Amino acid sequence: MGWEEILYRLGAAAIIGSAIGINREIHHKSAGFRTIAIVCVGTALAVLVAASGNDAAAPSRVMQGVVTGIGFLGGGVIVHHAKLETVEGLTTAASIWTAAGLGAACGMGYWMPLLIGGALVVALLAIGGLVETAVRRRFG
Repeated sequence: MGWEEILYRLGAAAIIGSAIGINREIHHKSAGFRTIAIVCVGTALAVLVAASGNDAAAPSRVMQGVVTGIGFLGGGVIVHHAKLETVEGLTTAASIWTAAGLGAACGMGYWMPLLIGGALVVALLAIGGLVETAVRRRFG
């Protein structure tokens, strides 16, 4: 694999991770632009390196480790407020986990799942709050 392909894959991870991270940053969340972009690029790099070897199962093992490890990072942004009986950080945790999945798609060069998944995630983050507010107003 040439340096151009590596640049495309890691660059795509940086772009999609940044798009997700900017949304979290705009909403003043604990994991924002840098964190989510780095998670996406880091996952892409790990999967890309694993896929470059002679072991066809290596990318699958790396992705299993990433999904597990990223779960711990995402868990760190979830906060339970016992007195208020509320939980916050779930969307940010889900965004971190999804950014890792999109990074894996970048690392493997799976462009169509990346484009569709990335567009859906960015759209959901952009309009999700509006939809939640409308539903709460309508149904209480």
